[in-house]
Amino acid sequence: MSPFVRLYDKLVDGLAFVSGLMLLWLMIAVVASVLIRNIGGQPPAWLFTSTEYSMFYLTLLGAPWLVRERGHVFVEVAIARLPSGAIDVLSRIVMFVCAGISFVLAWKGLELVISNVQDGDYDVRIYFIPMWIFTVTYPISFTLMGIEFTRFIFAKNTFHRSIYGEV
Repeated sequence: MSPFVRLYDKLVDGLAFVSGLMLLWLMIAVVASVLIRNIGGQPPAWLFTSTEYSMFYLTLLGAPWLVRERGHVFVEVAIARLPSGAIDVLSRIVMFVCAGISFVLAWKGLELVISNVQDGDYDVRIYFIPMWIFTVTYPISFTLMGIEFTRFIFAKNTFHRSIYGEV
């Protein structure tokens, strides 16, 4: 495996790790918010806002890793009776479509980031936060997902096939 591929894989793993930390933060923040309410207090507004942002980031940052681990959902019953060769061809076609959609969404996400920067858009809640800080995850995440789907097109084992050759 080339150093570039290892570095790329570490990037995807790192984003998944950050996503996991955000999931941990969600658990802590929700429990803290409930406890504060139960003792008659009002949780700080930033606590609620941080959970919203965390859900957004953890979803997008963890998605490329989820693709690589074949964690995305597919309807197994629709392909279970197909012959092995047909599953391989169908899987590569599906991965091609998924990669294409991911790259289009990455492009549109990049356009959105550029628009946010040019227009000086802000998310106005508790704090004034530039929108590009949020939307920059679209082109990053969808590009990485597109790459992961593309890897399955050319891989020995397709997305819809386990290492044991089963669906």
